[in-house]
Amino acid sequence: MRKASVFVLLLVLAGCQGRVREPEILWDRWGVPHIFAADIEGLLAAFGYAQAESHADLILRLYGQARGRAAEYWGERYLESDEWVRTMGVPGLAAEWWKVQSGDMRAGLAAFAAGINQYACERPDAVSEQAHRVLPVEPTDILAHLVRVVHFNFVTRPHLIGAERSRWEAGGSNAWAVAPARAAGGHAMLVANPHLPWSDLYTWYEAQLTGAGIDAYGATLVGFPILAIAFNDYLGWSHTVNTYDGADLYELELEGEAYRWGGGRKALEREEHVLKVRRPDGSFEERKLVVRRSVHGPIIGFRRGKALALRVAGLDAPLIAEQYWDMLRARNLKEFEAALRRLQIPMFTVMYADRDGRILHFFGGRTPVRPQGDWNFWQRPVRGDSPATLWTRTHGYDELPKVLDPPSGWLQNANDPPWTTTFPEALRAEDFPAYMAPRSMSFRAQRSARMLDEDTSISFEELIAYKHSTRMELADRILDELLEAARRYGGPRARRGAEILARWDRAAEADSRGAVLFERFVREWRRRSEKTGLFREPWSEAEPRTTPRGLASPQEAAAALEAAVEATEKELGAAEIAWGEVYRFRGGPHDLPANGGPGDLGIFRVVDFEGGKAVGGDSYVAVIEFSRPVRARALLSYGNASQTGSKHAFDQLPLLARKELRPVWRTRAEIEANLERRQVVRLTVAP
Repeated sequence: MRKASVFVLLLVLAGCQGRVREPEILWDRWGVPHIFAADIEGLLAAFGYAQAESHADLILRLYGQARGRAAEYWGERYLESDEWVRTMGVPGLAAEWWKVQSGDMRAGLAAFAAGINQYACERPDAVSEQAHRVLPVEPTDILAHLVRVVHFNFVTRPHLIGAERSRWEAGGSNAWAVAPARAAGGHAMLVANPHLPWSDLYTWYEAQLTGAGIDAYGATLVGFPILAIAFNDYLGWSHTVNTYDGADLYELELEGEAYRWGGGRKALEREEHVLKVRRPDGSFEERKLVVRRSVHGPIIGFRRGKALALRVAGLDAPLIAEQYWDMLRARNLKEFEAALRRLQIPMFTVMYADRDGRILHFFGGRTPVRPQGDWNFWQRPVRGDSPATLWTRTHGYDELPKVLDPPSGWLQNANDPPWTTTFPEALRAEDFPAYMAPRSMSFRAQRSARMLDEDTSISFEELIAYKHSTRMELADRILDELLEAARRYGGPRARRGAEILARWDRAAEADSRGAVLFERFVREWRRRSEKTGLFREPWSEAEPRTTPRGLASPQEAAAALEAAVEATEKELGAAEIAWGEVYRFRGGPHDLPANGGPGDLGIFRVVDFEGGKAVGGDSYVAVIEFSRPVRARALLSYGNASQTGSKHAFDQLPLLARKELRPVWRTRAEIEANLERRQVVRLTVAP
């Protein structure tokens, strides 16, 4: 008998004393749960149950890590994760947050945990034995997971902890809002398009929640108890990772177990943790972890008599789930802004549109009110020996950048600073503190703005087509000069490469021949130009959409193309090869030619590859028109399940390869016409 049987028995006994809810889950043929319930307990209990059915092993692994006990459950490879979680104080913070949740949200979080537990109770053989070690799930596990993901992954920028840097750099997002005046159909439209790695804590889950005053459709990160990107009949929003700084490093001068502070010395706070580590034979060993803290925050490193302390904003804002709940309930801009004003979500751009035709871009987050310095000053460790550099409060809603209903009729964000959200510019960086956000505009953001600005009457179908654009803005900017440089300064291979690139469509479609060579040229060009620079004219605030431009060294560019042709022929057998022959969408039974590519080439449809296989980028996509009724299409690139044996793991890859979105079904008639199965779940929630 499985070791989890004791857990199952305990749950059964506990269920005799709980309240019973019987929500209905309608599973459509893409594995999306449409949940109908009478109250928040039934709704979130069913949401937890549905997430467990689709992702039980993943959720339990993530919750185990959020507890800081993953090495105890699964071995030494998780020890670094546990040390990070314990050093940041995540479990204790989750316990404090639990105490201040409102009554309804406490009930909802408890119900979400109960739903996960009940699934594991009813289907013990569907959950791996390793995952069973985490059970039962407690409501504080949900909050710990929120804190770990949002504050100690997104806010802290994982380059601060080294090992996660490459995964962070794969992330990003696009978001658009189009006003009725710019829309062919006369209705506001919204594009939600986060780009994240296709695994682990970045995995999206798609669902509909109906009941308790909401009827919302969207997606959230696995293990989250509420939708994070969503729409209803009245409005919708998306997020991008904004150019926000909510975490700072302070360099401390140490004197034994103290540090210099305000002209004197201050003792470091010290606490000891004992971490259990599971050995391969199932036995355990213990490791001691000493955590030290200064007034700034936890110490994350020591070197030559100095220490680095990490200060993170938003840890005093415990009502993230409640704010999202209020956003889901909102029916107009006034109600939506009332929720945003609470600033419980510590970061992220909010891109908004509604059926009244209003559009909004809000640079969200708990931005610290810093006593000095500009953006660059705070990107490196600052002196931590005086209160003069210590921030203690954050900006309010009215102090943060936002654009409402711009004359252009459109808003965009592609992880660029808020100043370039629309043109003519509606924000001036000079009107905000110099540390608020950097001043720049990437090639992807320039491509984003170009597509919106060049079409004065955008249809719903055109919006979908633009979202899938693989045109490379960087190629449009430099290719003509590169061809001339290759013909003038290059050898035989460079001239052959120029002929290939001259025939190329400047896109990363599956059948684009020349895209592979251009990508490899760019890599080589950047490597060779680290000291001299790439462009003749750097990016300029005066010309944000047409700079940088010009080759700094045509001769160096020609040499880079020569080397790229040689390397591509050696690696792939030919320099003129289709993009989709090299880059693939692989998962489950599928191995399909890919389209899309790295955002730094100025491609709007971002797809990130490792070893030729797509591993990130375009993940959840939704395009919404706020007509009556609302019209929407969506896609979850890797499917809505990861659990072993699920037919919905990677079942949407063929649509991704064809650049198609699925219709979104929201009414009962639509759902039942596309029904895979109906489930009435008898769920027991805490008394």
